[in-house]
Amino acid sequence: MPSLAHYMTQYDHEHESGWNKFLHGMGIPMIFAGIALLLFMKWAWGAGFFLGGWAFLFLGHRIEGNHPAFFQGPIYLLVGPIWVAKEAWMLLTGTPRRPASEGTPQSDAMK
Repeated sequence: MPSLAHYMTQYDHEHESGWNKFLHGMGIPMIFAGIALLLFMKWAWGAGFFLGGWAFLFLGHRIEGNHPAFFQGPIYLLVGPIWVAKEAWMLLTGTPRRPASEGTPQSDAMK
């Protein structure tokens, strides 16, 4: 089974557009908030946040011109929130981004 680093690199590769990243940064937390609101019986708000979050994700992929990563497997439903948390942490701490090819087996083999 591939490592989390493999999935994160693949996810990062499919989310390069600034708009897609922004929409994912908004959409994924909205989906989680919608689930929480649904659990607390706030049906209208929960459904709105949940569906609105998914709309943001699909809009982001429409802009980027690719399909959502979870079409490749349900594991990406877990990778997405981790990726958003990593992106938010990097933004808040000012951590520079590594090129997407760094740290992948292909780039190591080419060195």
